[in-house]
Amino acid sequence: MEPLIDRARAFPQRVGDAGRELTGLAAGQSPQALFITCSDSRVVPALITNADPGDLFELRTAGNIVPVYRADGASGETATVEYAVEVLGVRDIVVCGHSHCGAVGAVVRDEDLSVVPAVRDWLRHADPTVLRADAADVFDPTVAGPVQRHVLAQLDRLRGYPAVARRLREGRIRLRGWFYEIHTGLVLEHRPDSGLFLPL
Repeated sequence: MEPLIDRARAFPQRVGDAGRELTGLAAGQSPQALFITCSDSRVVPALITNADPGDLFELRTAGNIVPVYRADGASGETATVEYAVEVLGVRDIVVCGHSHCGAVGAVVRDEDLSVVPAVRDWLRHADPTVLRADAADVFDPTVAGPVQRHVLAQLDRLRGYPAVARRLREGRIRLRGWFYEIHTGLVLEHRPDSGLFLPL
């Protein structure tokens, strides 16, 4: 932790002239996109997109899971999506899965998660029909196929959020599915016309 603390102390000096630009952020935010991704420490949205402060509104969950919308129950995930769409007016929502995902891999391999019951219960939000694996998926450490199917399932769930559904009908928002390869840095995007994930 000490190196992180040292870097935090030095942050004002590191930003230098950019620090003056940061002062403008105190007036408010108008991010370009809501970026939904995994909590995994190897996935850094600002690094992947070269985003500046204020560019991305982020939602990070284990396995980049978007829970099914429920009108009778609020959650941090639901509140974040609603705020991004209704208040901030984001024009794009990106759901970004990644290779070597421990959450998706645990579901695919039907791992025993009894020592982490909260994780086990959270992963029940994943759609097991989407993550049903064949032998190749079980033995593939990247779990690329299941993660990509999982990303598409999260996009489908977002379509069930009233604010998102309305803006989609109005043509005021776009949903994007990304897959980030940790070991190469490559970012693939789902192309609805072909059904494939292809390089950006």
